[in-house]
Amino acid sequence: MSEQGSDRGYATARLSELANERGWAAIRRELGVQAFGINAWTAAEPGEALIVAHDEKPSGHEELYLVIAGSATFSVGGERIAAAAGTIVFVRDPALRREALADEPGTTILAVGGKVGEAYRPRAWETNADVLPLFDSGQYAKARVLLTAALDTYDDKATLHYNLACAEARLGETDAALQHLAAAVRERPALAADAHIDADLEAIRNDPRFDALIPEI
Repeated sequence: MSEQGSDRGYATARLSELANERGWAAIRRELGVQAFGINAWTAAEPGEALIVAHDEKPSGHEELYLVIAGSATFSVGGERIAAAAGTIVFVRDPALRREALADEPGTTILAVGGKVGEAYRPRAWETNADVLPLFDSGQYAKARVLLTAALDTYDDKATLHYNLACAEARLGETDAALQHLAAAVRERPALAADAHIDADLEAIRNDPRFDALIPEI
């Protein structure tokens, strides 16, 4: 990264400098952008998910995607869109499910988002994106540290509490896991269904407090 600093009033960077090993360039977080969400993803292989299938109902965000290299195939509301470099895909409706798969190696998509009429607030998925690979490699203690620190950063804490419960359950910290799981479900009741089948929570499902804390299950 070059020429960055609050005293200058601006920052510059290259995507290759910001991108992690999974191809995610956390532009908003790394540059400290506060007014809007902005990130980029680069695929190593054809067929790789650049924009994972999701909707923006929890955030209410509009999202604009710009293919800046390569080509991708989008699906928005069930409609397929072939998107060569230079193509813009603007998803105005937060409820529409969308995803994008790379058609060739090196395909890069820039995404910008925010909620109409409201000041932008960072979303917890930024931390969860770093945490999920730690779960895959069994680094639950490290995941717990990141998640705990993030609780003071984001307004939407439900998935942070949920993933923290998963990490604590894996680490044998039953009391803390149950408390964070209950907090997650209070904020987002739909997570109760996930808790009932999630392998990461298997260690605490037989605890008699499980059903009492999460009556929605």
